Amino acid sequence: MPLTFGNVSVDTPVVLAPMAGITNAAYRRLCAEQGAGLYVCEMITSRGLVEGDETTKAMLVFDELETVRSVQLYGTDPVYVGKATEILCAEYGVAHIDLNFGCPVPKVTRKGGGGALPWKRTLLGEILEHAVSAASAYGVPVTMKTRKGIDEEHLTYLDAGRIAQESGVAAIALHGRTVEQSYSGRADWDAIGELVQHVDIPVLGNGDIWEAADALRMVEETGVAGVVVGRGCLGRPWLFRDLAAAFAGEQVATLPDLGEVRAMMRRHAELLSQHMGEERGCKEFRKHVSWYLKGFRAGGELRHNLALVDSLTRLDQLLDDLDPTEPFPVAELGTPRGRQGAPRKRVVLPEGWLDDTDGTACIVAEDAGETSGG
Repeated sequence: MPLTFGNVSVDTPVVLAPMAGITNAAYRRLCAEQGAGLYVCEMITSRGLVEGDETTKAMLVFDELETVRSVQLYGTDPVYVGKATEILCAEYGVAHIDLNFGCPVPKVTRKGGGGALPWKRTLLGEILEHAVSAASAYGVPVTMKTRKGIDEEHLTYLDAGRIAQESGVAAIALHGRTVEQSYSGRADWDAIGELVQHVDIPVLGNGDIWEAADALRMVEETGVAGVVVGRGCLGRPWLFRDLAAAFAGEQVATLPDLGEVRAMMRRHAELLSQHMGEERGCKEFRKHVSWYLKGFRAGGELRHNLALVDSLTRLDQLLDDLDPTEPFPVAELGTPRGRQGAPRKRVVLPEGWLDDTDGTACIVAEDAGETSGG
């Protein structure tokens, strides 16, 4: 069951969701070593790229083995988005661009961006048309990711799907939560299935895919062309191996013992060090420790020391203290990982944002170096 949109095709219909501070070149390489799929770079801002912001440019690093360079782009200004799209295609050799209209972070929604933007249908269409026009000159497909809406009273996903199709977007990914939900509660797969019936372009489903079986069930229940995996792979890059096997019709579920997890942790830190330098790479690795060891019996002091690691030598010393024979904690299978939290008490929006669905007068420009997840 390959996933194809535009001239991009991957053998396994699985996309790694861009996550800020997570899906850098090293992590994408680590996941790609486990199984086939499409691995998307961290989200960057259109204005930051156009204005030459150094932080933004530093994020556009690709591993030497990335054959399909995929980037998620954020913006609220159609002109900036179009120019940024052209830069990505012409200067960075990007083969796929995904536009973010799903981020629930307040610093993004208060500017009318991310999951707030599809409420303004005219603006959404203008942004998509500028991006598609710029990318088409290079034969690069543009996709978009969105949420159900701002909240249950302000749903946008069906209009967004129609506008995406009319604008020439190659595929749309839907996270089955509202901005108000953020990452809490359960994803609404029924809404994903409704969008599949509503548009003719491929739809990708996102939300609550913790195991490979969840991905198969989503495809069966909703008819999506593929799935987008985010938090489910935190500390579990082998999930992509399971997904590849599952979509190939094989009954494989990886239950690595702590020795195998330890080896994966070491590989992750090694790749980070190769891309960033050893000290910075090890510091970047620290955030992943609790995810890798979730459910294992590793003691508090050892976890604390691993979260302070600053060299590969020190990491090796600490990893040696983990019991390689400890079995995988099966109680963790199918449980949420990463950020969850509670629904937002209110979604932060520009003043007057909800007054109409087509006006663009209250758009607030994004900051040049602003970054976030999706």
